[in-house]
Amino acid sequence: MAKSLTGFEITRDGETYRLRFELDGGETVELTASYEQLDLIAEEIDRQLDADEEDVLSADETD
Repeated sequence: MAKSLTGFEITRDGETYRLRFELDGGETVELTASYEQLDLIAEEIDRQLDADEEDVLSADETD
């Protein structure tokens, strides 16, 4: 079962970046990633949000 994200933080650590995700129940997950990896993640997030934008905005208007 997937856990819900409750917060996150990204910090630079020399040549890499440290990603810290806070999950329901106080659990945390820490990962490291390169600049290139973060860039790919950001591009994929943008693609997904752009694809879902119309559906999300129309749902907000009906609430």
